[in-house]
Amino acid sequence: MHEGVMKAWLESSHLNGGNVAYVEELYEAYLDDATSVPEEWREVFEQLPKVDGVDVEVKHSEVRSQFAALAKNKHREVVVAEGSGGDLKQVKVLQLINAFRFRGHQNANLDPLGIWQRERVRDLELEYHDLSNADFDREFNVGSFAVGRDTMPLGELYQALKTTYCGSIGAEYMHITSTEEKRWLQQRLESVQSRPKFDKNEKLRILKGLTAADGLEKYLGAKFPGAKRFSLEGGDALVPMLKELIHRAGESGQKEAVIGMAHRGRLNVLVNVLGKNPSELFDEFAGKHKDTLSSGDVKYHMGYSSDFATKGGNVHMALAFNPSHLEIVNPVVMGSVRARLDRLNDKTGSKALPITIHGDSAIAGQGVVQETFNLSQTNAFSCGGSIRIVVNNQVGFTTSKQDDVRSTDYCTDIAKMVQSPIFHVNSDDPEAVAFVTQLALDFRNQFKRDVVIDLVCYRRHGHNEADEPNATQPVMYQKIKKHPVPRLIYADQLISEGSFTEDEVKALADDYRNGLDDGNCVVEEIQPETSHSSDWAKYVGHDWNVDYDASVSVEKLKELGNIVASYPEDHKAQSRVKKIYDDRKAMAAGEKPLDWGMAETLAYATIAAEGTDIRLTGQDSGRGTFFHRHAVVHGQKDGATYLPLQNISEDQGTFEVFDSVLSEEAVLAFEYGYATAEPTSLVLWEAQFGDFANGAQVVFDQFLSSGEQKWGRLCGLTCLLPHGYEGQGPEHSSARLERFLQLCADHNMQVCVPSTPAQVYAMLRRQSVRPLRRPLIVMTPKSLLRHPLATSSLEELSEGVFHNVIDEIDDIDAKKVERVVFCSGKVYYELLQERRKLEQDNIAIVRVEQLYPFPHDEMKTIIERYQHVKDFVWCQEEPQNQGAWYCSQHHFIDAIPQDAKLKYAGRKASASPACGYMSVHTKEQQALVADALTIEKKG
Repeated sequence: MHEGVMKAWLESSHLNGGNVAYVEELYEAYLDDATSVPEEWREVFEQLPKVDGVDVEVKHSEVRSQFAALAKNKHREVVVAEGSGGDLKQVKVLQLINAFRFRGHQNANLDPLGIWQRERVRDLELEYHDLSNADFDREFNVGSFAVGRDTMPLGELYQALKTTYCGSIGAEYMHITSTEEKRWLQQRLESVQSRPKFDKNEKLRILKGLTAADGLEKYLGAKFPGAKRFSLEGGDALVPMLKELIHRAGESGQKEAVIGMAHRGRLNVLVNVLGKNPSELFDEFAGKHKDTLSSGDVKYHMGYSSDFATKGGNVHMALAFNPSHLEIVNPVVMGSVRARLDRLNDKTGSKALPITIHGDSAIAGQGVVQETFNLSQTNAFSCGGSIRIVVNNQVGFTTSKQDDVRSTDYCTDIAKMVQSPIFHVNSDDPEAVAFVTQLALDFRNQFKRDVVIDLVCYRRHGHNEADEPNATQPVMYQKIKKHPVPRLIYADQLISEGSFTEDEVKALADDYRNGLDDGNCVVEEIQPETSHSSDWAKYVGHDWNVDYDASVSVEKLKELGNIVASYPEDHKAQSRVKKIYDDRKAMAAGEKPLDWGMAETLAYATIAAEGTDIRLTGQDSGRGTFFHRHAVVHGQKDGATYLPLQNISEDQGTFEVFDSVLSEEAVLAFEYGYATAEPTSLVLWEAQFGDFANGAQVVFDQFLSSGEQKWGRLCGLTCLLPHGYEGQGPEHSSARLERFLQLCADHNMQVCVPSTPAQVYAMLRRQSVRPLRRPLIVMTPKSLLRHPLATSSLEELSEGVFHNVIDEIDDIDAKKVERVVFCSGKVYYELLQERRKLEQDNIAIVRVEQLYPFPHDEMKTIIERYQHVKDFVWCQEEPQNQGAWYCSQHHFIDAIPQDAKLKYAGRKASASPACGYMSVHTKEQQALVADALTIEKKG
């Protein structure tokens, strides 16, 4: 075909011109079902390059580029497929390029120990593509292979492909659907064949990092033999890698970086990246500790913060405190970063960077990893992408067989669910490590997506320094024993290439050791720390009785009530929602008593009006699981949303409510991280049902209940947990109140069971206004949301006082009382209604609205009225082994007269929280109410 004719044909044919979209649509249909397209098109598509064993969609642009390039080729043989006898070698070359992009990582030199058993990848062999050494000198068009040339001899191309995709870096990115992202990665990898040039200063920085990593471990091993330190040895490249990451982050405009990691290498990162003084670490090894923490924690769980100087300015680094529960710190880090971004009004993630460091067994084995990846691109939880580093030492404690630890080829395969690029890299090639670090951050900054670096290394010692790894990994540790340390491997390379002399290398090691002996900071980039976060000082040193004023005038409540009960006239609300909003207008005007939803909304309105930001997340939190909140009004015409709480005033605090992903563990951990980074905001997490909160039990146990005692970390997170027995079965009745009370000690958190709208209003106001930041656990109601007795007035709200204990409200003569019934929550109204029905005037009902810290003073004041009473009862809906009975009875016994007795009225002990039969539930409920209200006759 003549060149001019081909050019004209390309411009008007079905492969180009105006029909491109139509052809691509046909191809998409072909990929789904080959029989769904006409036979002639099926034959065309079947001729496109394929990779054995992999479903591959060859980029349409590659095919078009191939033919366009051939049309311009005047001097070389033009290869066009004309039936079965045509020369297909050009197409085969493009197929070869595609194969390396897809599967080159499977042939890469990733394992520094050389013990990986990898299957032969035939797709990467010339013969598989009907090519051979005889074609080496022949020029072929390279399509989109980004080497800066249109054509290359096959031999040169083949070597470039192997260097790029089968060297020390194994790049996985062809699972990404975005053509733009794939092209970007191809350009960055292929243009330098995955081997960029580093100047002498850059090489020196890498060598210094390796020297520091190696030097600290050897120093600690000699100074504190046998002490647990969870050595980084074998994964030394992590130190120069993190420093490279922080340097590049600063140069790209980031101001903060939050790091989350487990125990492996943590001490090394603390000293050699964050700049913790070695003398402080040595004191910790020697057993010295600060008296400011009530319990403290082991040294390899502690956090730290510092400022790190870069060419782009200082980067404030924070290493998150974390427990030994692997991977749970990751959503905490994301929450902390999101809080910082929100504080900086940064919607793109440009100013703060989350960095999470994983183990190979943990990232594949822990479910919270999947949950955290799922958070990464959502409205409520995105942070502009995280850098995720796997310290892949090829063994989890004593387990190293792949068939035992995972069901996937790589430990990082979970990242493909969010189309993250994954870079596997040999840790013994620190320049390759530096390159993928730069590449990962640049990709994250460009596309706001998570990136994973799989740092393939090894563990020189056992799980800890007292462990004997040869017992379970004899072959691996025979290799490790003979393997030189990464510092020496790189130093020998630099010496052999003439970049440095042996004396210079030795001087670096000597200087580092001298720095450790001096006990001063050994990271030259560390600067005096400046203020980068919110001021926590005003929340420190207060007890529960600290003074605060949460009152709001009735006039202001009416004004705000009218605003939050309104939406634009052209915004058509659903009929039931309209009724709720109409009722709220009447409530705001004082024409109707306030229900729960209105009181809660007014709490948020007053808090936002005072300039405080509010963040509420949870499954169905916009509407509310039980149709009570409706913070978001959905227009019935166009689906547009309107949030009255975002339209209070120009200078109000922000109000954000998010329907979260279907997760408890990662979401609650995220909100904990957010609340620990932002004390001035009211941060709330709501469970769909309180029963499901135990899906996040690790977060309650390891962070919320004990974070202050272990690490000195304050947190004002509020947890709303719907709780109450209404015959809905064992999974829709109980928030497991007993578990939270069991965790209570040292005044670590609050557990409240508000029973009126005014109480929930005052409780939320108190949590925001009071200069105290501790977690608040709330048993929120379900049926009480619309109970005719569970209402309040504007005047009650105006006080803004949360009553920890509420005395008898009916006109009962205290002197005639023979029994006092204590209770919390919904059962109060059942007791009240039954007592009124029976016209009993000798039983007083006292509500305990805050179960922890137990309100001893308020309780004793109330009990003063009943000093003559000898019969006290605790009534609860929960089984006897659950609820508040076992955890709180000692508080009640302390409060009542010494000669009085405390009895139990409630369900009998049960392994299940509730029964599943409505008839049985009703009978049990009637029985416990009757038991509480029946005074035994003295015989």
